[in-house]
Amino acid sequence: MELKGILSKIPRQKVFCSAVIVAAGNSTRMGFDKLMANLSGEPVLQRTINAFEQNSNIDEIIVVTQENKLEEVAALCNAWGFSKVKKVQVGGKLRMESVLAGVCAISEKAELVAIHDGARPLVSKKLIDSCVQLAANKGACVPCIRPSDTVKKVNGKGCVVETLDRSKVALIQTPQVFNPILIKGALTSALKNRLEVTDDSAAAEAFGMKVFAIDGEKTNIKLTTPDDFHLAEYYLKG
Repeated sequence: MELKGILSKIPRQKVFCSAVIVAAGNSTRMGFDKLMANLSGEPVLQRTINAFEQNSNIDEIIVVTQENKLEEVAALCNAWGFSKVKKVQVGGKLRMESVLAGVCAISEKAELVAIHDGARPLVSKKLIDSCVQLAANKGACVPCIRPSDTVKKVNGKGCVVETLDRSKVALIQTPQVFNPILIKGALTSALKNRLEVTDDSAAAEAFGMKVFAIDGEKTNIKLTTPDDFHLAEYYLKG
């Protein structure tokens, strides 16, 4: 079936939307398990899951984690009473493998799937709603931040190659929301062809999907280094 034919079947009103929360990383740059770390009195992963648990546009949640953390993540979900979490799924070595495992575990009723980094605990209700609504109309949506600084292209030797038009570049966040049939095909194709992609929308683009961007939020940071925790604490207090 052509992409246009699949996208035309997406309803314009409320759709069944699954969320896949990717929590299968090693926290290498952090130096400790950032997902279970305390952030203003609550585990990071708990805050992330709760943002989707409390959102009326999300119908179910799949959490993807490492095999050795299955029991710990399942216990966290039970302890906080997350009724929308239908499964804690084992991920893979690559992020794409983990995302694909999560997408394959969602309900057959799902008309959209929102893929989100477990290490982005400050995602807002407004951003989730906006991404789901745009994807319901367009088939694929990613939130992005427009850079305020000058953007330059630098080669491997540290030499500036050119100055880019910052109005035409963006920093991409999650949740990224897609038609589940198409993103499953895109991720499968990317893995088969050994494409090196840093986010799910890159696999979608390579698969021929049109991906539409929406304004993200500066507070929707990904916790990557210890300094990010200080910034997240600041945003929570603000």
